[in-house]
Parts: sequence; C-alpha cells; structure tokens
Amino acid sequence: MKFSEMPYERVDRAWAEDAYRDLIARSAAAKSAAEQLAVHKDYYDLSATIETSLTLATIRHDIDTADPFYAAEQEYWDETGPVLQNLDLAYTRGLYNSPFRAELEAELGAPFFKNIELAMKAYDEKIIPLVQAENALATRYNVLIAGLRIEFDGKVYNLSQIRPHLIDPDRSVRRRALAAVVEQLQRASAEIDDIYDQMVRNRTEQARQLGFDNYVPLGYLRMQRNSYGQKEVEAFRKQVKEVWVPLTARLNEERRRRLGVDRLGYCDNGVYFADGNPAPTGTPEQILAAGQQMYSELGPETKEFFAFMRDNELFDVLGRSSKAQGGYQAYLPKYRAPFIFANFNGTDGDVNVITHECGHAFQCYLQRNEPVRERTVLGMETAEIHSMSMEYFTYRWMELFFGDKADKYRAMHSEDSIDFLPYGCMVDEFQHIVYSRPELTPAERREVWRGLEKQYRPHLDLDAEPFLAGAFWQKQGHIFQMPFYYIDYCLATACAMQFKVRMDADYPAAWADYLKLCKLGGRDFYTDLLPQAGLRVPFEDGFLADLAKKLCP
Repeated sequence: MKFSEMPYERVDRAWAEDAYRDLIARSAAAKSAAEQLAVHKDYYDLSATIETSLTLATIRHDIDTADPFYAAEQEYWDETGPVLQNLDLAYTRGLYNSPFRAELEAELGAPFFKNIELAMKAYDEKIIPLVQAENALATRYNVLIAGLRIEFDGKVYNLSQIRPHLIDPDRSVRRRALAAVVEQLQRASAEIDDIYDQMVRNRTEQARQLGFDNYVPLGYLRMQRNSYGQKEVEAFRKQVKEVWVPLTARLNEERRRRLGVDRLGYCDNGVYFADGNPAPTGTPEQILAAGQQMYSELGPETKEFFAFMRDNELFDVLGRSSKAQGGYQAYLPKYRAPFIFANFNGTDGDVNVITHECGHAFQCYLQRNEPVRERTVLGMETAEIHSMSMEYFTYRWMELFFGDKADKYRAMHSEDSIDFLPYGCMVDEFQHIVYSRPELTPAERREVWRGLEKQYRPHLDLDAEPFLAGAFWQKQGHIFQMPFYYIDYCLATACAMQFKVRMDADYPAAWADYLKLCKLGGRDFYTDLLPQAGLRVPFEDGFLADLAKKLCP
C-alpha cells in the first residue's frame, strides 16, 4: 500500500488496555508452551496495530509539525504510549516467568528474554507520569528546533535548508551563514536549556524511583545494552582518545592546509575542499532514480527492495519549512513496510540518505516476512552497522550522483567518517557527565562541553565562536530524544570501517557477510553476532590501533 493511502486510526486507549489484559490472562492460563505461543501470535497482531498507528502519527507530525491534527495525535501518544508500555511489559513478564520458559526461549531466542529482564528493571507503573512528561518535553524540543527561522541574504531558512550556505566555498559566506544560525540558536538557547534541565531532573527522578543512584544505569537498560556495559564503552572511548584523536588531528591539519586557513573554526566544519564540497548533480527525483539504478545493479535483493520503496511512496525527503529536522528510517509492521524520512538540501547529505537510511530500510525489508518477530529486534549498535556499512558498499556507484567529482566525494566521505568518531564519543561522554552530576547548572554543562571539545577536537578554534564552543550540543537532537544513543553510531562506524577494509580486498566476500549480518537480525547478542559476519568486537584491546593502520596506512 502506498504511504499516502495508509489510513491513520487512533488506537483507543481503553480498547488497547482491555486487549492487553485479555492477552495477559490467556497467556497465564495456557497449559503448554504451544498454547502460550498461540496467544503470542495474537500479541503480534495487537502490537502491530499499536505500533503502526503510533508510527504513522509520528511520521506525519514530523512531516508537518504545524499540522494541528497530527500535533494533537502526537500529544495523545505522548500520554498513551507509557500506559501501553507498562501493559506490554506486564505481558512479556508473564513469558519471562512462564513454567514453559525453556521451550519459549528456544523459539523466541535468548536475547528477547534478556531484554525483558532489562525492561523489568527499567520500567514500573509508578513512573508513568514522569515518562509522559518526558515525552512532552521531547516533542516540545522537536517543535522548537523545527520552528527556527534563519534569515540570510534576504531569504528565510530552517536548519536543514541553510546547510548549503554553511559549507559554501567562500569562507566569508560560511561565517555570515553561521552567524545567522547562531543568532537564532541564542534566541532559543534559554528555552532549550530549560527543556534539557527539566529532562535531566525528570530522568534522574525516574532512576531514583526505580532504585538507581542516577540515570546512567537506567539509560543503559533503556538502550537494551544486553551484552556489554559502561566499562566497555569507557574502554572504547579511551581508545578513541589515545589512537583516533591523533589520527583525526593529522587529517584535520591536512584539511586546514587544503582550505588555506590559519585555524579551523566552526565555520569550517564539514568543508573539505577549497573549491567546495562535491554536491549531487541532479534534482531530488533524479537522485532517487539514480538510487534505483544503483540498487538494481548492486544485487537482486537490493533491486527488489528499492522498487518496493518507490512503488509504495515510502520516501519523504524534500525539505520544507515546518518539517522536523534530521532523517530516520521507521517501520510500519501492519504493512511490513520501511519508511524513510529526510530533508534534502542540495548537499552530499542527500545522497547519504539514499545510502545510510536505505541500509536500515533494506535490513528491515529482508526480515519483513520473519514469522518470529523477536528475531527482528536489534540493538541500535547493531542496526547502525547496516546503515553505515551501506554507505561504503555503494561507493562504486557514486558517479551516478556526483559525475566527475565522485572521487572527491569518496575521499570526503571517508575523511568525514573518520572524523566522526571523536565527536560521537564526545556526545556520549557529555551525557555520562551530565547524568552522573544532575545538579549541574546550564552554565556548568556548557563548560563541560567546552572542556570535552578540547579533548576530542583539539583542532577547533573555540575562541572564534564562544557560544557554540559551549552550546553546540543544543542542536544535537539525540541528546534530547534518546539519551546514550550516540555511542551506537561510533561502535557501528568502527564495524563499517572493517567492512570497508574487507571490501577493498574482496568485495563479494564482504558483501556476502554483510547480507548474512542483515539476515541474522536479532537472533543473537551483539558481541556474538559480529564474529559470525567476520567482524571484530570494537571493545577489544588494540582494536582501533589495528583498524587505523589498515584504514590509513
């Protein structure tokens, strides 16, 4: 079914509550594992109905945050979601404590039951009001950011639309564009500080009501870290500081020389060539058409996938004034359909959508007919491997998008990916500090960020833009919407780079292992999945040093 034809119907809370209670009672009364699994199929139907309704409302609200109907629906789901989440947990708790647990685990998988264990520690009916308030704060942030209006050279832009001017070859244009952005961020900064301050206090109170000292361990539970923890993440960040920061310092020094500037400032972020970054040569429709050719040639699975996406209008990629910022892939279980949301703005980021988000969507498409839904449930550190690796696997087709500048794009993308690891770890460490010290004031949080910039991005001239040096994080939506998500990008980047090294040596073998990883889905724990696809676990001692030698000999 085409996305425009998918009907939205609000799930009535009372009906859903009754449906959950019926499932809970029937599951508890089951006399065998077979009976309980039969009830579980009805659970699939209920959860698919709820998830599809929620996802449609979220996507359509993000497509136009000014639409009053879907704004009301988003508010409804902010309130209703936590209530149904509690009932969902009550149902799965029954499976966890089932007398037929061994048979159920053999069918549904050990990761599923480990995730129930984490969820039981991470949620309780008593915190529902706090979670509802947290949802409302996240929505408030999204609408605020989407509503920023940046005046520049006689036109008005949002944060996505201004991007081409922020990477203009002329540094004076970049500086003026950045100043226009900073002006609007400064105007919104006090409200953003207030939103985040409330979020930190809210999440800290949730943690304390659940028996934790602070939100950090609760955040790990919510991210379903089921095979590693804070110790492993700290070890990875330590490797980044010791090995990767010096590597990126060298690359940024080379970039500084290419750009011909004395110091790299925020106005130079994302700019790789003095004559300008390569930009896609076609219209949005031509970019999608080039994507269809690329995926048709990559393999039979990707050909079928991309045709399905286009035939069913499962892309909304044009930037608009009231559209939410960023990009993502969502899944509509009732229709077994991925959906890609983005904001094209005429930069290389438009092509990254056709590679990164399609990596997510392709993996979902491969598993859309999996009868055991638990096998499709992934940790985000695994899911991001599918997307980030696809960015590399599609290098061979970049001429379709960039013409004779394809080599420049590949060089830029590779350097940008390497440069991302320190930034991603900085976002993660910032959140660890903030939630470990919830008493910090907004001003103190800015000092924390500025200090981390010096550690992770020493090449930046922080004095050139003092506001951003302490408040750049305010436009990083993940910090507000999904605490502790950002390290998943870093772990996945390290795995994608392993695929890059391997595909340079033997592309067919690397692609075969990539397909294997996609099809494995959530059948195993993260640390056990990677070796099955020929990948090393990033937490291993010396991992990044070895990878750096292979990637940048």
